[in-house]
Amino acid sequence: MSPSLIMSARDIEFLLYDWLDVESLTDRERFTHHSRDTFDQVLRLCQDLATTYFAPHNRENDLHEPEFDGERVRIIPAVGKAVRAFADAGMVGAAMDHEIGGMQLPHVVYTACMSWFHAANVGTTAYALLTTGNANLLAVHGSPEQIDRFVRPMLEGRTMGTMALSEPQAGSSLADITTRAVPQEDGTYRIFGRKMWISGGDHDLSENIAHLVLARVPGAPEGTRGISLFIVPKFLPGDPDTPGATGERNDVVLAGINHKMGWRGTVNTAPVFGDGNFTPGGQAGAVGYLVGAPNHGLAQMFTMMNEARIGVGLAATALGYTGYLKSLDYARGRPQGRALGVRGGPQTPIVDHPDVRRMLLAQKSYAEGALALQLYCGRLVDLERTARDEAERTRASTLLRVLTPIAKSWPSQWCLAANDLAIQVHGGAGYTRDYDVEQHYRDNRLNPIHEGTHGIQSMDLLGRQVTLDNGVALVTLLEVFAATVAAARAAGDTELGEFATALEAAAGRLAATTAGLWRDGDPVSALANSAAYLEAFGHIVLAWIWLEQALAATPRAERGEAFGLGKRAAARYFFHWELPRTGPQFDLLDSGDRTTLALDPSWL
Repeated sequence: MSPSLIMSARDIEFLLYDWLDVESLTDRERFTHHSRDTFDQVLRLCQDLATTYFAPHNRENDLHEPEFDGERVRIIPAVGKAVRAFADAGMVGAAMDHEIGGMQLPHVVYTACMSWFHAANVGTTAYALLTTGNANLLAVHGSPEQIDRFVRPMLEGRTMGTMALSEPQAGSSLADITTRAVPQEDGTYRIFGRKMWISGGDHDLSENIAHLVLARVPGAPEGTRGISLFIVPKFLPGDPDTPGATGERNDVVLAGINHKMGWRGTVNTAPVFGDGNFTPGGQAGAVGYLVGAPNHGLAQMFTMMNEARIGVGLAATALGYTGYLKSLDYARGRPQGRALGVRGGPQTPIVDHPDVRRMLLAQKSYAEGALALQLYCGRLVDLERTARDEAERTRASTLLRVLTPIAKSWPSQWCLAANDLAIQVHGGAGYTRDYDVEQHYRDNRLNPIHEGTHGIQSMDLLGRQVTLDNGVALVTLLEVFAATVAAARAAGDTELGEFATALEAAAGRLAATTAGLWRDGDPVSALANSAAYLEAFGHIVLAWIWLEQALAATPRAERGEAFGLGKRAAARYFFHWELPRTGPQFDLLDSGDRTTLALDPSWL
């Protein structure tokens, strides 16, 4: 049986077991009922589900996107079959607690599982991503009654979830939202307002939809400090003795749907709350249920937002990865031209041409590096939850915090670049719909915008994550780099030693530039070029990732295994071609360039 062109089971196995030693997690109380065998069973199940239910309708999803007739959203039937199969397999709650119906799978294994679905069909997988994130938030911040009413039905696939944050006039500036929540005598609220860009905002894929809505209660403080979080279901709860039972229609309708260049299978909506289309109980407004205390909504929402940011990074990674596998397969089977200096004879496969190899190796370094980063972040989640030592839990949380902007934005930029190269490898065929790579590019182009743009992530990284608590997050990450540098030098491998020296120098430059940017304490000047900072920071993180992979793959390379030799080649490419990009970026940052600050918009 030929290897899958969706994802690489072999690479996932290497990353989980050779590098991250995921099997050792089974010694922890939360995972004692698991073993490598159960991990492998779930991974094979997800590969089968992705191959059987998700991949076959990926193109149909793109060509026949959801339609809205003014009353109802219509989605192709294959989407419903796929999300039901996903829920029936227990994957919505795969990493959640047993007590609410989950599998308690390590998050790192769950991340590997989800890579298959994103690569197979990102448009359909979005419904599962949103529902799992919604359920995870309510499991942490919701009341026992809210967990029974909404979370358990989500794990069963009877309810799906959304996150309703943005508004037409506010966009990403959540401080400017105007949706209102009016308290009622029975403890509920009536919600009035309009949201925008809400994925999964209406459909018939499930019995109910639970919207997590940000709104303001009367007298709330201005800005983000005055935001509260509410559950606003499409249908109100029915029989209280039957979790998930639905009753009266709530006043949540659509003003319309948005048509995007990618992720077309995910309905993207403009919902209206409390517009008078329905009047639950004969009263105006959509019924909402407050989550936790008033005015704490944004902090609660970050539970889902940070999960979604890493989820978007994983989606970008998976799209870059499947595009790489498909362009590699094409290059191996497409004869064209001959080697330099050879005349006559049969044509050679284009994989033999050096420039095609360059493009394939670049894709490999981006996609395999990004997947390793996503799984490392998943491992940090597990350490944060289960480490026996408080210091280790804190350290994992600190690393996860500083890596989240990288895990979201780096794959969104560079796995998109991989998709661009996949089109190029296909030549003229790459621009046609006869091959998947053009759709993967369009799908991936959304990810630099999804869940906080590249610019927002860069300001979060430089303006918050590396400065909090006197820069402890950056110091901790630099310590991780230093440990890998020491291990590489101790290995006695000349090439790994060279990589270690390059990483050490880049890390030192990162520390110095970070300090220099904040030397004057001027946030406007410091953050003006934050995008360059994010890109340089991300490339250093990925250089560390590739040194780690090269160390783990060396035994295989020494045995002459193509897999191990391929890992070493990708690491070599990244250190020779990619890490040097950071030098000019640091030069720019160190110069204090004020070109963008000095620009008058009228000059544009």
